[in-house]
Amino acid sequence: METQRIDGPGNVEDRSEIGQLNSGTNLGNRYLIQEVIGVGGMGSVYRARDLHFPNVVKLVAVKEMINQAPDPLVRQTIVQNFEREANILATLSHPSIPRIYDYFTLDNRSYLVLEFVNGKDLEVILSQSEGHIAEEQVLAWGIELCDVLAFLHGHKPDPIVFRDMKPSNVMINQHNHIVLVDFGIAKSFQSGQKGTMIGTEGYSPPEQYRGEATAQADIYALGATLHHLLTRRDPRLEPPFSFAERPIRKMNPNVSMEFETVVNTALQYNAEDRYKTIEDFKEALVNVGRKTGLLNRINISSPTSKSVLNNDIKPVWAFQCEDELRGTPVLHNGVVYIGCYDNNLYALSASSGEFQWKYPADGGIVSRPAVYDDAIYFGSEDHRLHAVSIRTGKLVWSYYTEGRIRSSPRISDNHVFFGSDDTCLHAVNIATNREAWKAETGSEVRSSPFIVNEMIYFGNEIGDFFALDYRGNIKWRFKAKRSITSSPCVYDNVVYFTSMDSHLYALDAKSGWLIWRFRMDKPSIVSPAAVDNLVIAGSADGHIYAVDVKAAREVWRFKTEHQVNGSPVIYKDCVYCGSVDGYLYCIEYKTGRLRWKFETKGPITGTPLVYDEIVYVGSHDHFIYALLA
Repeated sequence: METQRIDGPGNVEDRSEIGQLNSGTNLGNRYLIQEVIGVGGMGSVYRARDLHFPNVVKLVAVKEMINQAPDPLVRQTIVQNFEREANILATLSHPSIPRIYDYFTLDNRSYLVLEFVNGKDLEVILSQSEGHIAEEQVLAWGIELCDVLAFLHGHKPDPIVFRDMKPSNVMINQHNHIVLVDFGIAKSFQSGQKGTMIGTEGYSPPEQYRGEATAQADIYALGATLHHLLTRRDPRLEPPFSFAERPIRKMNPNVSMEFETVVNTALQYNAEDRYKTIEDFKEALVNVGRKTGLLNRINISSPTSKSVLNNDIKPVWAFQCEDELRGTPVLHNGVVYIGCYDNNLYALSASSGEFQWKYPADGGIVSRPAVYDDAIYFGSEDHRLHAVSIRTGKLVWSYYTEGRIRSSPRISDNHVFFGSDDTCLHAVNIATNREAWKAETGSEVRSSPFIVNEMIYFGNEIGDFFALDYRGNIKWRFKAKRSITSSPCVYDNVVYFTSMDSHLYALDAKSGWLIWRFRMDKPSIVSPAAVDNLVIAGSADGHIYAVDVKAAREVWRFKTEHQVNGSPVIYKDCVYCGSVDGYLYCIEYKTGRLRWKFETKGPITGTPLVYDEIVYVGSHDHFIYALLA
């Protein structure tokens, strides 16, 4: 995965001459350098972790400027220009502009600490894409770029001209939105002001060569950028101001005449013949979308945009266990706990993946642990519920059942509730470590209970679904046609679960009456997730489904390459779900659009955990991964 790129001028090949910081360097006793993510003639850009946040992974981009100029006056000017970039960024607050966190100088090196942007720049996207990028995608990016340039041009007290719009200065983040980077030559503009020619040949307009930079300069450079994206012809390799000799539609017949006309207007040689303001440019682009119908398709991902944004994702960290990870992690006070089929419960640093301790059970652990006070509780195929100290990793107490435990424990009202293959749902008093009650169900209970409003919901392996009160009394029972391994969720007084009979069920949580059932193509053991009147679940047919909770109709389905046995989890505007094909998928839950996918070397059958922008997920390849959400 490409990461934040904030270039400076110069030859990127001179890496050995600029003295890069090594991975593991603690910069300023605060920023732990992880890797180089960009190189310029005056320094590098690094991905680093901010150590002021020890319990979470807060990543930043550190932009370095090494001042090697022998002339003291030149050295001072270089530092002033770097400080100017810091000062400009400090005044800006916009979702498409990286936030600045810090600025400092150590010896002859100055550093900017910026928001880390996870994604690729447009130059990389161009180089990695096959064929032309879809017109609607370029149109969407163009409209977004107009918005951020309009913000800069309207800056108070003085407008800011970016002066270096080009594909390598435009990041596309993992949500497919633009982020403008490298404000090294951005400048507050005052009428009549002139200066030296600064910019990039091929993208800069004629007046910028004369030292003039107005809003029209950014309009021209944006036009040049869009021309490059639509045609794949790099203007730096062509004679200056020769776009008219390379008509867009001649090189890419799929582009509409309307779009070509708008770009050509932005590329007029004389500034007065271009759009007067960036807002006018945006309006023209929006009108292109309206006339061509592309505006309705902008939020739908094109094959090109998918293919270039889903590859090469690097984990923040990965930790290898001794066997398959089939269960789900839990996070508490900066520590991730996950059970493994090697019989161990692992405790790992959430920020670095560093091993803390492991506790050995006598059987595989496939469920999700639960934390309460100073102990972590989990069941094992050794027939026991274990309570282990989170500080020492030592056993506090254990509770025996007569069957394997694959149900995840749930804690409520000082009790642990969980199912067992001994056909019972158990309630264990945490204070006494003894059984409070157990409810006989007639078959193995591998469904994890869902507890809400003093009711306990779960299913069993002969297809019975139960609602119990806190005393273990059955309030109602519903019969599916086949087993219920799925753990239920309750949303807006409706309980949802899937079954091996290939249905997703919706029942009234109070009475157990069937509200609707939705048929999938194959059986399911997936625990659904609900959000914004959608319920999302997967199936052995390889699809992830989003179903309207009111109408019981399919809103979208997303196809993976194998069975979906892992359960989805919702975080912000995305659903995260693993598949037996070995991928973890990040999908916009409203549209079903893929944002990214991460490949492991084995099936993913557990539920991911997402916390503070980090996704933690285990795989049958023996690894637990921490990924940027």
